[in-house]
Amino acid sequence: MPLINNVDPVELAKFSDVAHRWWDPESEFRPLHQINPLRLQWIDEQVALCGRRVLDVGCGGGILADSMARKGADVLGIDLGAKALKVAQLHAIEANTAGVQYREISAEALALEQMASFDVVTCMEMLEHVPDPVLIVKACAALVKPGGHVFFSTLNRNAKSFLFAIVGAEYLLGILPRGTHEYARLIKPSELASYCRMSNLGLQATKGLEHNPLTRRYWLSSDTSVNYMFATKKT
Repeated sequence: MPLINNVDPVELAKFSDVAHRWWDPESEFRPLHQINPLRLQWIDEQVALCGRRVLDVGCGGGILADSMARKGADVLGIDLGAKALKVAQLHAIEANTAGVQYREISAEALALEQMASFDVVTCMEMLEHVPDPVLIVKACAALVKPGGHVFFSTLNRNAKSFLFAIVGAEYLLGILPRGTHEYARLIKPSELASYCRMSNLGLQATKGLEHNPLTRRYWLSSDTSVNYMFATKKT
């Protein structure tokens, strides 16, 4: 796999600027804190995380990585945001989280070092922030063992998603900072499924994530029209 700089400096800076607030549940990262138990439970139901070697690609401040380690997994979180990784490392020390490590490296570069080394790979809320999501999917597929599982989460690209996830969440309700998502970079499930097939990842299950802005409640459903997750298995 060629070593390509598949990162958008603007996107990286956007998250670096607020990295110190990553573990504040009332900050702009509040949605991540709220949805994390839902996606953690779904992932654990699919693969039983305890005892698994897990890679979290684009781990940011470590919300998912930390919680998977607490489920008994041996977790490596990787990201290219140095500030976010420092926050993740500090939190692991303060929370005394065993079984989690962090490293500043791209998925493509790690694939050259540790091909087919992980039982489970997660890549959540990241694909829509990189120049070429296909390369990330390919790297995740290269990193997981044959028969292993790769999980993705991202945002659908359609009118409803634009209204709910961008206009509503960013501009009307202020749930997310303005400019968090760029509509043209959102990914339809059919497109992600195609990327997975190209990388020998068979789609096993899908799940939607819904939100009521009035009650601020999130829940999993079969509706993938806005936020959705894929569970795939390497063939």
